[in-house]
Amino acid sequence: MFLSVLDMFKVGVGPSSSHTMGPMVAAGRFLETLRAAPFTPHGLKASLHGSLAHTGVGHATDRATILGLAGVLPDAYDHARAEALLDGIRDTHTITPPGLPTLAFNPREDLRFDFGPALDGHANGMILHATDAQGDIILTETYYSIGGGFVLTADELASGADTDEGAPVPYPFKSAAEMLQMAETSGLSIADMKRANERARRGDVTPDVSRVWQVMNDCIDRGLTHDGTLPGGLGVRRRAKGIHEALLAERGMNLTAPHTINDWISVYAMAVNEENAAGGQIVTAPTNGAAGVVPATIRYWLDHVPGAAPSKIEDFLMTAAAIGGLVKFNASISGAEAGCQAEVGSAAAMAAAGLCAVMGGTPAQVENAAEIALEHHLGMTCDPVKGLVQVPCIERNGLGAIKAVSAASLALRGDGTHLVPLDACIETMRQTGADMSEKYKETSLGGLAVNIPNC
Repeated sequence: MFLSVLDMFKVGVGPSSSHTMGPMVAAGRFLETLRAAPFTPHGLKASLHGSLAHTGVGHATDRATILGLAGVLPDAYDHARAEALLDGIRDTHTITPPGLPTLAFNPREDLRFDFGPALDGHANGMILHATDAQGDIILTETYYSIGGGFVLTADELASGADTDEGAPVPYPFKSAAEMLQMAETSGLSIADMKRANERARRGDVTPDVSRVWQVMNDCIDRGLTHDGTLPGGLGVRRRAKGIHEALLAERGMNLTAPHTINDWISVYAMAVNEENAAGGQIVTAPTNGAAGVVPATIRYWLDHVPGAAPSKIEDFLMTAAAIGGLVKFNASISGAEAGCQAEVGSAAAMAAAGLCAVMGGTPAQVENAAEIALEHHLGMTCDPVKGLVQVPCIERNGLGAIKAVSAASLALRGDGTHLVPLDACIETMRQTGADMSEKYKETSLGGLAVNIPNC
C-alpha cells in the first residue's frame, strides 16, 4: 500500500479539504473531461448532495465549486483573483474556464443544494453537468470527495480506484503489523521505509516536503499575528494572537505554572485553524478541519523541546504520513464518513507517531504512540455549529495536539509493548464510524450544531 506524503499533506485553501478543496478539484477534473470531449458545451450545472449540501455554505462549497469550474485549483489559490472571478460570474451569469469557450452559468439557478438522501457512494457527493444550447444535458459526471481533498468519480469509487496503483515499492505495508515486521526485518525506521517507498514512486521529495513544512509554519505565524472576527456569522473572534502575546509576556516572570506548556501547544494549533476558518492557505494534515494538530506538534517540538533539530522535520512528516496512510486505507479520514474521530483523531495519531519518532522512539514505540492518540478520540462526532469549521473545530485541534504530545511521551516511557494494537484501534474507528448516526457526521444536524444558537 502506498500513499505519498505529498498526497497526505497537500497545500490548499480553507476552510475544508473535503468540502472546499475536494469540490474544487472535482470541478477541475470535469473541465479536463470537457476539453477532451468531441462536442462544444454551452452551459454548466452542478448539484451538491449529502454532507456537501447540508454544510456547503458554511464550508464554502458553493464558492469552491464555482471557482473550480472557472479553472481555479487549491494549490494555486489567490484570494484577490478568486473574488474577482466570483464577482464577474455573478454579474454576467457566464463562466470562462481555460481552454473552453464562455459558458452559461448562473450561480443562483445552476448550483443546486439537494438536501435529500446522500448519494449511494459517499456522504460527500456532487453531480456536474454540461448542457447544449437548448439547455439539454449532454454530459454528466458524479464525483465523491472522500476526505483530505481526495476525489473519485462514481466509476472509480465502484472499481476500487482508491486502492494503491503504480510501480512496486520496497516496503508495501498495508497494516501496522506489517509495518512493524518490515521495520524489524530491515532494521530501518518507519520514516526510512516511507522515504524508500517515495523514491521508488516519485524520486526525491525532500524539496516538496520542505515546502509543506514552510507552508505549515507560515500558517502558524500568520495566525499568531492576525486578530478580528472570523467570517460566517457566528461572531467567533480570533484568539491565537492574544493568547500568544500573553504567553510571551509571561516568559521569564517565574510565575508560569508547568501546565502552561499546554497553552503553547494549543495556541499553535488554534492559529492554524483560525487561518483555515478565514479561508487562508493551509496544508491538509490529513484534512483541513484537523490541519492544526501536526504543525502545532512540530512547532512545540522545535520551540520547546531541548535537542530538537529542523533537519528531522522530514522524518516527522514521513512517519506521520505512514500512519495517516494506514488510517485512510483501512478506515477513513473523512468527517462526513466517520465523524471527527477520523479527522482530529487521525491527525493526533499521526502527530504522536511523528513526535515519538524524532524523539528517538523505536518503531514499536511509534506504533504505540499512534494507538494511544487515536484510541482516546474514538467516538468523537463531527457537529460544526452552522456548518462552519470554527466551533468546536478550532479548540479541538489544540486539544488534539495536546493528546498527541501526551501519547508520544507515554509511549516513550514504555518499550512498545501494549494491549491494543494500532490495527485494532483503526478497525474500531471504522466500525464506530459506520454505526454513528448521520446527524453526527459533518451534517450539522445534531450535537453542538443544534444546541448552540446559530445567530
